[in-house]
Amino acid sequence: MRSSMPPGSGRTLPHLLFERRLWGRGVGWVAGADEAGRGPLAGPVVAAAVVFPPDIPVETLRGVDDSKRLRAPERQRLAVAVRRAAVAWCVAEVDAADIDRVNILVASQEAMRRALAGLPLPVDHALVDGLANPRLHLPQTALVGGDGVCLSIAAASVLAKVHRDALMVAFDRQYPGYDFARHKGYPTAAHHAALQRLGPSPLHRRSFRYSSRSPGVDAGA
Repeated sequence: MRSSMPPGSGRTLPHLLFERRLWGRGVGWVAGADEAGRGPLAGPVVAAAVVFPPDIPVETLRGVDDSKRLRAPERQRLAVAVRRAAVAWCVAEVDAADIDRVNILVASQEAMRRALAGLPLPVDHALVDGLANPRLHLPQTALVGGDGVCLSIAAASVLAKVHRDALMVAFDRQYPGYDFARHKGYPTAAHHAALQRLGPSPLHRRSFRYSSRSPGVDAGA
């Protein structure tokens, strides 16, 4: 297990360097994993895992990047491309009740574990965004800022974000008044105003601060 910073000091587009290093050492299936939804006040945290074949034509994934750098229509289009190009992919969720029970860090790690475990093939090595995940029982490389430099991780970030956004749009119909379809559960002024008016819904993370000054992080952080 090791941790690495992204190479170079400037902006680096996601590439297959990390995957190719592993393939070159004889490692078989390499999965990229990332999560979406650590900061919101409501909704699940979602993780995705993506496995690409060693002979993948990189041009089929042109534009795949850290999901935070992409607009919603781009993410949706690229999510289709990722699912078509991948040998395997999986998305997993941890809901608000479990986030409150274990805290957002552990919930994010668990979502990533579930996504990797849900892949329909045995993963030999995981490339994970951020710090090493102690809940994974397989070799891993942790890449700080990995969603901006590693193509498998960036692809996972796109799938996780698209899946979570779709969930929040559906929840908007189930819990009207909170405007989940617009802010996706993040701590916007409109979201805080809805909380003051309606109180928390079953989707809200009770361990998070609901003050308008809250940055939307775990109350114990």
